[in-house]
Amino acid sequence: MRKILTLLTCCLFALTSFAQNDPNLGIIPAPKSVMLKAGQFQFTKQSGILFETAEDYKIASLFHDFLKNSYFLDIPVAKAFIKAPNGVIRFSSSGYTGKNAEGYSLSIGPKQINVSGKGAGLFYAMQSLMQILPVVREGAPKIPCAEINDEPRYKYRGMHLDVGRHMMPLPFIKKYIDVLAQYKLNTFHWHLTEDQGWRIEIKKYLKLTQVGGFRAQTLIGHYHDRMPQAFDNTPYGGFYTQDEVKQIVAYATSKYITVIPEIEMPGHSVAALAAYPELACGDNPGPFKTAENWGVKEDVYCAGKESTFNFLQDVLTEILPLFPSTYIHIGGDECPKTRWKECKYCQKRIADNNLKNEEELQSYFIHRMEKFLNSKGRQIIGWDEILQGGLAPNATVMSWTGVNGGIAAAKQNHDAIMTPGNFVYFDHLQGKSDQEPLAIGGYTPMQEVYSYDPTPSTLTPEQQKHIIGVQANVWTEYIATPQHVEYMIFPRMYALSEIAWTSLENKNYMNFAEQRVPKHLAQLDKTNTVYRVPTAIGAKDTVIAAAEYPVRLKPSVTGAKIYYTINGYTPRETDKTYSADFNIKIPAGEQCTLKTIVITPSGKRSAVTTTTLVNEPSAGAALNISPGNKGLRYFYLPGDFTSVAQLDTLQAAEKGTAPSVSPAKFRGKARTFGTVFTGYINIEKDGVYSFSTTSDDGSQLWIDNKLVVQNDGKHFNFETNGVANLLKGYHKIELRYFQAGGSNEFKAYVTAPGKAKQEITESMLFN
Repeated sequence: MRKILTLLTCCLFALTSFAQNDPNLGIIPAPKSVMLKAGQFQFTKQSGILFETAEDYKIASLFHDFLKNSYFLDIPVAKAFIKAPNGVIRFSSSGYTGKNAEGYSLSIGPKQINVSGKGAGLFYAMQSLMQILPVVREGAPKIPCAEINDEPRYKYRGMHLDVGRHMMPLPFIKKYIDVLAQYKLNTFHWHLTEDQGWRIEIKKYLKLTQVGGFRAQTLIGHYHDRMPQAFDNTPYGGFYTQDEVKQIVAYATSKYITVIPEIEMPGHSVAALAAYPELACGDNPGPFKTAENWGVKEDVYCAGKESTFNFLQDVLTEILPLFPSTYIHIGGDECPKTRWKECKYCQKRIADNNLKNEEELQSYFIHRMEKFLNSKGRQIIGWDEILQGGLAPNATVMSWTGVNGGIAAAKQNHDAIMTPGNFVYFDHLQGKSDQEPLAIGGYTPMQEVYSYDPTPSTLTPEQQKHIIGVQANVWTEYIATPQHVEYMIFPRMYALSEIAWTSLENKNYMNFAEQRVPKHLAQLDKTNTVYRVPTAIGAKDTVIAAAEYPVRLKPSVTGAKIYYTINGYTPRETDKTYSADFNIKIPAGEQCTLKTIVITPSGKRSAVTTTTLVNEPSAGAALNISPGNKGLRYFYLPGDFTSVAQLDTLQAAEKGTAPSVSPAKFRGKARTFGTVFTGYINIEKDGVYSFSTTSDDGSQLWIDNKLVVQNDGKHFNFETNGVANLLKGYHKIELRYFQAGGSNEFKAYVTAPGKAKQEITESMLFN
C-alpha cells in the first residue's frame, strides 16, 4: 500500500496557513459545508492514528506515510486505544451517517480529528485533510479546528485519455490516476483503439497489436492548415499487454477509481482493418494501413458481415475480464456511411431488417453490440451519435458535440454524461495560439470550464436526474508527450473537479481562482510536473480607454513573481518586479502598453499579457450622411493569405451586400479565402465605445479609417478588442478577415457606454 503514494507523496504537501483565511480551507473541490471553530490541532510525534476496519487501515496507513514523507512525523498507527497525549486522528467507517456512498465528514478539534466515511468517502476525507495541512515543515504542523461535511454533486466524475493517437507510458498512466484521485474524480475513461493505433493486447487476434499497434509515420503540422502538411518518417507504436492493463485497473481500484475502456466501433477502426482487412466492406477489401494522419476516415467496420460481429464479440470477451466496470464504452461517433452505401452486404442487412437507411443500420449495429454486452452483465456508453437512427434500450449517452445529445437522452429517460467540446475538451487551447503549444484548436480557458453547469436548466427535475455526471476529454492528436498532457490538464482539471463535485451554491470563482488555485499550483511547482502557469490575476489582453489606470495584480502561483514593462517590450527577469499597486497616467491623445509575465519559483513562465491603455483624443465627428440601405458591402477573395493587408478589393471574385458581418455566406466556396466588409455604423450617443473581433484566422476592424481592433495573423479562434471615442451619428466601418483553413469563425462585437457587449447586428449597419 505504501508504494502507491507516488504523486500523493510528492505533490500533496498541503496548503499553507492561508487556509485559515479561506472559507474553503484551501480544499479543491470546495466542500459542501465548512464551519470554522476556535483553536487548532497540532500534529506531533506524540499524536496517534487510530483505525477500525481493514479498509480503514489502508487509508490510515496512506495518511501515516504522507505525514512521514512530508513532515518527517512517524506517528504510530493502531487499532486499539493508544496513549496519545497530543491528540489522535481517528479513521472511522462507522462514524459516517450520511446517505451518499462517497460522502464524508471531517471533525477537527484541538485534541482529536475524526475522519469519517465509507470506502471512497473515507479516502476523500483523507484527501481533504491533506490539503488543509500546511506546507511549512518547520516545527509541528497545525491546522484550524473545523467541521466539514461533504458529498459529491454527481456520481460520475471523469477524465478521459486518448492513447490511440499517442501512447502514454505506464508510469504516467498511474500518475494520471493519482491526480484524479487527489481531486475526487472517480472515473478514468481509457480510449484504447483508434484509426492511428490499437493499444490493447487481444490474444485471439495478435495482429491487432502487431500490425494495428504501429504506424509507419506520423503527421507533423496541422490538418487545419496552420502548418505545412509533413510527416516525420519515423515508425510509431506500442500497446499495453493484458498484464499491464490488469496492473492499471488494480492501481486505479486502490484509489477508488473505475477504469472504463473504450473500444471504438463502427468507425475509427482503420488500425483494426489494417490487421484484418476482411472486416471492411466489399468482397476483397483493402489493403489498409494504420492511419498516419488525423481526421475522420471513411473505411469502417462492415455492418453487413457476420464476421464483423463475431470479431467484436471475441474482442469484448477478452476485454471484459480485464475491466470490472459496469460500463464499456463502444464509441459510435464519426462513422461515415459512404462505404455502407456502396456495400452489397450492408444494403442486404438494411433490406433484411426493414431498416430505412444507413443511420438506422448504425443503430442496428449499436443495438446488437449492446445486447451482447447486456448478456454479460454490462452496460454501454456511446458518444451522442448513437442517438442517430434510434437509441439502444439501455445505453448511456456521452454528449460531446454540445449539450443537445445529453438533453435528448434525458428526455428519453436515458442516463447522460456531459462532455461538450466548448467547455471540457482539454485538448483545446488555453490562450492565444502564438503563445501556446500546438493544439487542435478551440479556446477553453479555466474560467470557461468553471462556468459550466452540466445539468441543463431546460430539463424537468425528473429528467435532470438522468444527467449523472461530467467528464473532460484529452485527445492526443497534437499531444505527443506526458509533459504536454500535464500542461493541458493543469490547472483546468481543478475546475473540472469543482463542477463535478461542488454544488452550485458553493461555487465561487474568485475564491477558487485567486485563493485556492495559486496554492495548489505552488505545490505542483515543487514537483517535476509540467503545468500551464496562468497569467497574473488582474492582468488581461485588452485595450482600455483611460487617462489614469490603477494596476492591481496578484501572482497566479503562490510564491511566483510578476515582472512588467510599460514600454512595449516583452517582460523578463531583468525588468521591474511588481511589488505594490501603482497607477499609470496617460497623457491626452497618447497610449501606454503594460505587459506582464508570471515566473514561478521553478522557473516556469506564463504567457505575456498586453494591456493597451489609450487616453482617447476628442471624439471623431460623425459623417453628414443618411444611408438608406441596411447591411454592408462585401468583397470576396478566394486564395491563400497570411495577413489581412493582402486583401485587395480590386481583385474580388465576388461583390455584393451582406446583412451582417459573417463568413457563413462563403462557406463551401473555398477552404481558404479573404473577405472585406465596408459601410457605415450608426452610433446612438456620444461616448467611448469598445469594439472586438473573434476570428479564426486574422481580422481587423477600422472606424473612420483608424485601426481599432488588431487581430491579424494565422491563429485559432481568439478575441481581441479596441476602443474608439465617437460622436452620435454615422461613421465609416471596415472589417477585414481571412481564413487559412479550419473552423471559419469571424464575429464582431460592440460595447456601448453603460451597456452590455453585443454582436454588431444588421440594425446598426448601412451602406
